[in-house]
Amino acid sequence: MAAGGSSVNGTPICAGLHRPNRQTIADKMLFMVAAMAAEMERELIRERTMDGLAAAAAQGRYGGRPAAVDADPLAIARARQARGESVTSIARHLKIGRSTLYRALAPQAAEGQTSS
Repeated sequence: MAAGGSSVNGTPICAGLHRPNRQTIADKMLFMVAAMAAEMERELIRERTMDGLAAAAAQGRYGGRPAAVDADPLAIARARQARGESVTSIARHLKIGRSTLYRALAPQAAEGQTSS
């Protein structure tokens, strides 16, 4: 026992300031209030985010990363591929990744397989 501390039958008395192994009803209530406040704040953040996304969509704006390959480079890539050029050289010419080009060309290949 530290000097100046109180004890009853060898059990330290903390005067309600610190309870190492026990929670009081007040402790539980305080924790529940904090949890409810955090849950309410999270729900408010979600609502504001959804409102912002809806407002942006109403203006015709959508989030996300812009497409790496739009219609013009894709048409060039398809024309070059039809001439027999490799995907690697097409991707190098268009300055895009090979896997990105394969992904962009994939819908055409899937359409060609289903129409057979």
